[in-house]
Amino acid sequence: MNRRALLTGMVTTVATTLALGGCLRPEYRTALLDETGTGSVGAAYSLAAGDKLRVIVFGQDNLSNIYAVDGAGRIALPLIGPVKVAGGSTAQAARAIEARLRDGFVREPHVTVEVEVYRPFFILGEVTTSGQYPYVSGMTVETAVAIAAGFGPRAARDYAVVTREGPTGLVSGIVPMTYPVRPGDTIVVKERWF
Repeated sequence: MNRRALLTGMVTTVATTLALGGCLRPEYRTALLDETGTGSVGAAYSLAAGDKLRVIVFGQDNLSNIYAVDGAGRIALPLIGPVKVAGGSTAQAARAIEARLRDGFVREPHVTVEVEVYRPFFILGEVTTSGQYPYVSGMTVETAVAIAAGFGPRAARDYAVVTREGPTGLVSGIVPMTYPVRPGDTIVVKERWF
């Protein structure tokens, strides 16, 4: 009799522990992501494949246009051909284009480069419509979920996993729903267990 009561008590304790453990969110881990930059996209933004750049060459309307950064991290301009821009800022891209134009094409080129369209972000997991979406400046994980038509029925609604390109490769972290999203991020909304 005592054995049965003891066994029932142990089973109840284990079941309660497992149930509560499944409801708890994991501890947020954002340190590696924070090193890559948070908040709104600004001067520290690194260009990459998928960005569309507005290049303005003053006095040369035939060269001014919108150019997409290809998979190799280059934009192809008339006269000078492909120019490597990935990994640099818009100011560095402008200087690289000026240097190439100065090399026998335009006497004193003045170039401005702006990001016309940021590369998209990706959202996967327990959302209604996972996929690739255009980046909206100032967005958070929560607004990314809203863009993906909301949470799925079994979604963990208080955290997600964000993966982004860092200086040494991909970095991931468990983040709250208010965490800022950057262009090119991949967001995974996890499934809750209970």
